[in-house]
Amino acid sequence: MTMINESLAGDFILVGFSDHPQLEKILFAVVLISYLLTLVGNTAIILISYLDPMLHTPMYYFLTHLSFVDLCFTTSIAPQLLWNLRGPYKTISPTGCAIQLYVSLALGSTECVLLAVMAFDRYAAVCRPLHYATGMHSRLCQSLVGMAWLSGVGNTLIQGTITLRLPRCGNRRIYHFICEVPAMVKLACVNIHANEVQLFMASLVLLLLPLTLILISYGCIAQAVMRIRSAQAWRKALGTCGSHLLVVTLFYGTITAVYIQPNSSYAHSQGKFITLLYTIVTPTLNPLIYTLRNKDVKGALRRLVQKDRAQQSEKL
Repeated sequence: MTMINESLAGDFILVGFSDHPQLEKILFAVVLISYLLTLVGNTAIILISYLDPMLHTPMYYFLTHLSFVDLCFTTSIAPQLLWNLRGPYKTISPTGCAIQLYVSLALGSTECVLLAVMAFDRYAAVCRPLHYATGMHSRLCQSLVGMAWLSGVGNTLIQGTITLRLPRCGNRRIYHFICEVPAMVKLACVNIHANEVQLFMASLVLLLLPLTLILISYGCIAQAVMRIRSAQAWRKALGTCGSHLLVVTLFYGTITAVYIQPNSSYAHSQGKFITLLYTIVTPTLNPLIYTLRNKDVKGALRRLVQKDRAQQSEKL
């Protein structure tokens, strides 16, 4: 087993994958490549959506915020994870742990609500196309995004503060690779039943409620699509919703497995690998999904490249 430094008094010990030293080397390469792709891919989507006037629409306004959330979400986790995977010391300071807990929880909660907002946007575009331009006006879009951010910040202030205030009686070994609420609660030396109930209720509100709204939105979209007899309209409807539905499946399929699964199985390796999927892998795949499956983004990228080439030609 890789040596774990326990000499730094007060620091938390992120056990992570230290019981699989050979796997750590593979995970280091995977996490590093995924993190670099996340930085490049999400930054590219933000820049393309900002620079191309054709993408100044509600859908890409929400997509820009999703890319920003993914960018910050992964950045709050990946550097510390890479540091711990690379060396024998698996420690994180109490301040660093608190920051990681607050930031990652806020961003993860924000993404849950933001994906529901994006599903509502697709519902409005497919089921109410004649009223879409006037209904999804800029003020409403800003309010919906603000609601997503406020829900994320509010959740982390409540859950994060309660979790960090729990007495730990010197327990510093976190059986995870990040400071996350379910793992931190396990360090408490008091009865945590109330905290587990609170965590479950928060999961219902911020996971299952948005997921339910997403399913309802796509149920209405499916009904509307079934009434379409044009093959071209079918492809357009599936194209505009397919990318978002795939992102929803990846994110909710992994995060619900961690937060809704029985507490007795959380500390096992399965929970850590699932967490790795929604914190590192999913933010990497999101830009690929939206660019490879989205003609608008690919078209905007081509226009920007052609514009750059034209400017270079004029200089010559």
